[in-house]
Amino acid sequence: MPNLLDENIQKQVIEFFKDLDRDVQVEFFSSDDSQACAYCEETRQLLEEVTGLSDKLHLNTYNLTEAAELAKTFHVEAAPCAVITAREGDQLIDYGIRYRGIPAGHEFTSLVNTLLIVSRRDSGLSQPTRDFLSTLEKPVYLQVFVTPT
Repeated sequence: MPNLLDENIQKQVIEFFKDLDRDVQVEFFSSDDSQACAYCEETRQLLEEVTGLSDKLHLNTYNLTEAAELAKTFHVEAAPCAVITAREGDQLIDYGIRYRGIPAGHEFTSLVNTLLIVSRRDSGLSQPTRDFLSTLEKPVYLQVFVTPT
């Protein structure tokens, strides 16, 4: 299968990834059921290509059925799903970031930015926003939906 990222895009992403500070681990869950997992193969390939552009990025791939307990740990219920975590030695820090489906098109930029943010271990939020968030008493479940156009 030909690369999903052409040489020009690869060069731009490599330049962007020069700002990666620390290791990031991507845990990717797919399925062998092609009807239940549209774009699983393409998503795996895209993540392999992206994580291959920096030695600070790492990728593990799992079958959702075979790794059901690990998927449950990461609150992954369907495939394809990429869990973006910070990697500190053998430990993973889960910030709750998930990409369900293929992060292509405009979502590709979000994926690249997310990898940089997790690598820096800093969301970039202003102090007033951080102060406000610290007052929340219950967990907030935030989802962003996109549709292909």
